[in-house]
Amino acid sequence: MILGIPKEIKEEELRVAITPAGASAFVAHGHKVLVERGAGMGSGILDREYREAGATIVKDVSSIWGGADMILKVKEPLESEYPLIREGQIIFTYLHLAANKKLTRHLIESGAVSIAYETIQLGDGSLPLLAPMSEVAGRLSVQVGAQCLEAKNGGRGILLSGVSGVAPAKVAIIGAGIVGTNACHVASGIGCQVSILDINPTRLAYVQDIMKGSVTTIMSNRANIEEEVLSADLVIGAVLIPGARTPKLVTRDMVRRMKSGSAIVDIAVDQGGVCETTRPTTHDNPIYINHEVVHYCVSNMPGAVPRTSTYALTNSTLSYALELADHGLEKSMAHNSALLKGLNIYRGKVTLRAVAEAFGMDCEEPRF
Repeated sequence: MILGIPKEIKEEELRVAITPAGASAFVAHGHKVLVERGAGMGSGILDREYREAGATIVKDVSSIWGGADMILKVKEPLESEYPLIREGQIIFTYLHLAANKKLTRHLIESGAVSIAYETIQLGDGSLPLLAPMSEVAGRLSVQVGAQCLEAKNGGRGILLSGVSGVAPAKVAIIGAGIVGTNACHVASGIGCQVSILDINPTRLAYVQDIMKGSVTTIMSNRANIEEEVLSADLVIGAVLIPGARTPKLVTRDMVRRMKSGSAIVDIAVDQGGVCETTRPTTHDNPIYINHEVVHYCVSNMPGAVPRTSTYALTNSTLSYALELADHGLEKSMAHNSALLKGLNIYRGKVTLRAVAEAFGMDCEEPRF
């Protein structure tokens, strides 16, 4: 199989879909890897390193898309890339289609095979290709939240950890999955007063256990969310429903009644966000103020630390991409139920129910 690795063109996206070690693995399996010139520069990876791994460096991006059987990316295709997508071509990347109707329609019309990292799901319900970026985003959320609370950014002028004789900040985390748990680790580790909410009591028990009682676990419902949000200095939105839009759990009215200068970091912005006041921002202009509350809603948070993120991503995606390359789409889907759940669109048909329901479309479950 021929694999194509184009340079990411989303604003300030510096990650790349594969490391030289990953490219070497494909070459060792008898596949050809085409890498766009400069694709790895943002992550500190030189073209020379890809060449030494056996990949071919290509100057023209249209040759990447035109020559590859499978495209590996980090972020979803942008409009300028739509015309490059071919019928039958495998697009393997983070897609977040439930929040992007235009891309969904184009992928349907293109006849391509669209596999989303974020909906590949193991039998225990875990999301192995979302996990590494969720870990990065969760840990990063506390770091950027601290910046949002600085007075120069419109925040309350609070040091998250507090100091001797001064209480630390109160942090409310909505969602106790991988994102929320990692945010919990960092916030608690620097001394914040942390509460974490989730609808799953088993998950809350797990967090309570691993955090040794250093955080407050709370069942998620409207009343409890409202109470925690209104008392918090920093709210972190960490809710994920695989393939579906995030429910709006923090209402505009709640935001209006939050402390002046408090902050919201909405990690769920890729899927629409957990707050009614959420709108996507970029690393270049990451924050805005709404109802005197500082909002940080960057849709590709791990892109702020591209080298760490690129290596973590390749560690997780490589085995699935190799399976597709080694055995082909049909055989891989027939024998790997986790990979099958990653299939969102197949030759003009929506195959993931959550995406279909988001736009009122028909869903046709694939059979291989």
